[in-house]
Amino acid sequence: MALKDLLPSKLGFGAAPLGNMFRAIPEDEALATVAAAWDDGIRYFDNAPFYGAGLAEIRMGEALKDKPRDQYVISTKVGRIVLDEVEGTPRDNGEKGDVFANGRPNKVMNDYSHDATLRSIEDSLKRLQTDRIDIVWVHDLAQDFYGDAWIGKFEEARTGAFKALDRLRDDGTIKAWGLGVNRVEAVELLLDLDGPRPDGSLLADRYTLLDHDRALERLMPKVADRGLGIVVGGPYSSGALVGGPNFEYAPASPEILAKVAAIKAVADHHGVSMKAAGLQFSLANPAVAAVIPGASRPQRIAEDTAALKEPIPVDFWRELRDAGLIDRAAPLPR
Repeated sequence: MALKDLLPSKLGFGAAPLGNMFRAIPEDEALATVAAAWDDGIRYFDNAPFYGAGLAEIRMGEALKDKPRDQYVISTKVGRIVLDEVEGTPRDNGEKGDVFANGRPNKVMNDYSHDATLRSIEDSLKRLQTDRIDIVWVHDLAQDFYGDAWIGKFEEARTGAFKALDRLRDDGTIKAWGLGVNRVEAVELLLDLDGPRPDGSLLADRYTLLDHDRALERLMPKVADRGLGIVVGGPYSSGALVGGPNFEYAPASPEILAKVAAIKAVADHHGVSMKAAGLQFSLANPAVAAVIPGASRPQRIAEDTAALKEPIPVDFWRELRDAGLIDRAAPLPR
């Protein structure tokens, strides 16, 4: 099934903040944020065992346990197993450091094999308190987590996770699968393989107002030609686009901050909010099936839904393009 047909709306909910990403979020605030998303009509929820070592899934399961299961879509991820053992030292999560330092202390084991994929799904079902998962993404199978060893991890997934997910999709246990990554190259490699038949992928931070050139040129045409879809994660570039200090989960560079300031100057001139600019830019590409900004406070949900409806003058996009702040080939909202 095409992702656009499977997903109930263009706006979904990214659950990474529920895993105490960057800060410890009180339980009641986390549950209230999911409740606000539901009340605003959001019916697509994305999660992962990696988010706080299972914490985000546990919280989402609690928040959605009484909702009619046929009224929403859940995606989660495989590639990591949450163990009962507790970490004795800080986790090494590649170039990102441990952005979930405030999550559960459980050890997380990287494993993209066939059996680990099935175990991961079973564990997620329990944490999410549900009987099925609609979409499964193979998580972080790229350079930012594994450096030069990422190709070896990809091969492990090719012979393990990909085959398992192909079978689960074909027998109706899940409805779709693909990669959930922060790098374009991994999705390109998946699409070039003979054998696996993914339905799309979740691409975080790579098709945003701040960073879209490589995805626009190399990936989006392939996705569209094959009738697949991309879910855009991190449409605010880890918060940098909307005034936050981080870009790609780390402190933003002076160059990125300067680009944000330049975009904001144009936005302020036209009376456009940065959230509206970010969400509507990503969604303008026909290959994009949905955007899933993360939220850790209930009021952020209302801001996101309002941003989708906010009118943006054509001259705003033209000025960004003429200033070289967006690629001239990028599809623009109409």
